[in-house]
This record gives sequence, structure tokens and C-alpha cells, in this order.
Amino acid sequence: MVSIVGNSGAGKTTLLEKLIPELVKRGCRVGTVKHDVHGFQIDKPGKDSWRHKKAGASTTLISSPQQIGMVKDVDHDHSPSELIPYLPWMDIILLEGYKRAEHPKIEVFRSKAHPEPICGSDKHLIALVSSDPVDLGVPRFSLDDIKGVADFLSVYFGLKTQKT
Repeated sequence: MVSIVGNSGAGKTTLLEKLIPELVKRGCRVGTVKHDVHGFQIDKPGKDSWRHKKAGASTTLISSPQQIGMVKDVDHDHSPSELIPYLPWMDIILLEGYKRAEHPKIEVFRSKAHPEPICGSDKHLIALVSSDPVDLGVPRFSLDDIKGVADFLSVYFGLKTQKT
């Protein structure tokens, strides 16, 4: 499990959109978690599953031949380790967010988005993705070096991947 962190506008989602298919192409089963501290709504008002939740169901599963979705009430903001049971059989779990959690992190940094990296003194920072000349004492990859980031993660986590 590794968090992709950075300020808003730094390019976290863009990095993940490129990194996920690269890891999948190498044979990895990739799970993702997007952390949203503001809350979210994934079901549309009026739809059956929304109506089930409104009626009082604490957990609702939506199932089709192609996907399963779950909406579940919780009593706290779950840590990444509490979410692992929801992603069984994954070779790697990529988190977007969780910048304060105590597990490996890769920061995406653009000085245009924020003047300083947010993980400069974080002992859990394992790499930096930035085109800015910043040295945080960890490997740095350019924003376009997706293969380099995938290679790094493969080695760091001991993933059995096919190098492309």
C-alpha cells in the first residue's frame, strides 16, 4: 500500500491514471482508494439503492454482471489499514490522499501548485514525482516517468511484474 499525496492541483489523479495501466500491463492486480475528507455521494437520488439507504439500510450493495458497488455507513474516517479487507487479492493498493498516515508515500509536487513539498520531513516519504529541482533525500522521478515510478514500486514492494 502506498499513498500518492500532494497539494490540490499537483497532479495526483493524473499520475494515478497513468500509473495504474502501467502496473496492470506488468501483470499487477491494482486496487485504489480515494480519500475524501469532505464526504461524497455516489448514488443518485431516486435510484433503488439510494431509496434503500434512505429507508434505513446501513449497507447497500449494488451488483451487476460487470461490477459490485457498496455504500456503507461508518462511524469514523477509516485508516488505510482498515480498508485493506475491502480490497482482497490485490498486489498493490494505491491510495490518493492520506498524507498524514504512517505508511509509504509518494509526493507529487509542482511549485506552481504550492511553494513547498508537504512531505519534506516525513519519514514515510519514499519517492518524489516532480519536474522541479527538489531534493528530499528520496528518489525523484519526472512527471512523465511513469515506467520509472512503476519500476521503483516493483522493486520497493517486491512485486512480481513483467518489465515493459
